[in-house]
Amino acid sequence: MSFITIFLTSFALAMDAFAVSVTKGITLKKINFAVAAKIALFFGLFQGAMPLIGWVLGIRFESYIKSVDHWIAFFLLTFIGIKMIFEAREGKDEESSSTLSTKELIVLSIATSIDALAIGVSFAFLNISILPIAGSIALVTFIMCFLGVLLGRTIGPIFKNYAQFIGGIILILIGFNILNEHTGIIYNLFI
Repeated sequence: MSFITIFLTSFALAMDAFAVSVTKGITLKKINFAVAAKIALFFGLFQGAMPLIGWVLGIRFESYIKSVDHWIAFFLLTFIGIKMIFEAREGKDEESSSTLSTKELIVLSIATSIDALAIGVSFAFLNISILPIAGSIALVTFIMCFLGVLLGRTIGPIFKNYAQFIGGIILILIGFNILNEHTGIIYNLFI
């Protein structure tokens, strides 16, 4: 597999995590480099670990994993998005400190890295070394998410009171996009 192919795969897999990172940068009250690094580290580690896990699972569970991965991501992202919207309507702040709940960060990391798990399963059939690919995915995701959090922090004040609501909508849309990419369910509704 060429360097360009590995980079483009890494970049594509990091897009959902990047979008969520921008959302977190918008919605969290206090963002600094340590918080941005924590968020980026979680997303990067999960994105890098999932292809390894998928590669190990490989042939044995391929059909099962591919049949449910998109549903898991959809439900996790939609649940968190709806929660954020309700909190915004009730006037609750999602976070009152500069820290992010580790539990929520793990859920978001899993939800945005399930596609990487499926990629790992498919790589098991290509007779390629998974370690450089997983490392590239982790590094690209870390960099994109770190920059995404900082971008969100920069544009967050523009949205002020709507940030949490917009963040919830973004998470729900990412969930629907993942579901549609795998099932075509939304596309089929309009045909």
